[in-house]
Amino acid sequence: MNLINRELEVGGDRPPTSIKIWDLFVRAFHWSLVVLFAVAILTGDEIEWLHLWAGYAIAAFITMRIVWGFIGPEKARFSSFVRGPRAILTFLEQSLRLKAPRYLGHNPAGGAMIVILMVLLAALCVTGFAMTTDAYWGSAMLEIVHEALAYITLTLVGLHVTGVIIASIEHGENLAKAMLTGRKRPE
Repeated sequence: MNLINRELEVGGDRPPTSIKIWDLFVRAFHWSLVVLFAVAILTGDEIEWLHLWAGYAIAAFITMRIVWGFIGPEKARFSSFVRGPRAILTFLEQSLRLKAPRYLGHNPAGGAMIVILMVLLAALCVTGFAMTTDAYWGSAMLEIVHEALAYITLTLVGLHVTGVIIASIEHGENLAKAMLTGRKRPE
């Protein structure tokens, strides 16, 4: 097949309207955490067995995501979105002025939020599990730490959603939809 026919088959001279950014695992991980964290928050003292299982599922997903962050596709790898403090602060300053550059994958602030939320969720899982062991059963101090971590995480989730809304408005795209479909416009 010659090059002209091949170009016509794959879309000709028109650029694609969207391109794949996030793979199915990253999207499933994201939305599963949304649901599981909501379940854990809402069932904390009321439905203990469900709260525990949501925590175990979160721990499993975090573990899988860490592995995927090293072996997954390019946009799923930590190396594609984890940046240093200077890049994060510069991006946040630009974002506050609504002059932040657009990123196809996660922007520096989004990358930092991913890491922070994963660390907090892992800490929640560890402290929650510890409270089920003989050594820490009934530990008031550990329960205070666990609840504080939950409220900090909930606050950061709110900041994350705020950042998504600001970036969506700034760049004229629906980032929540992109995390559902895995696709964004190329430019």
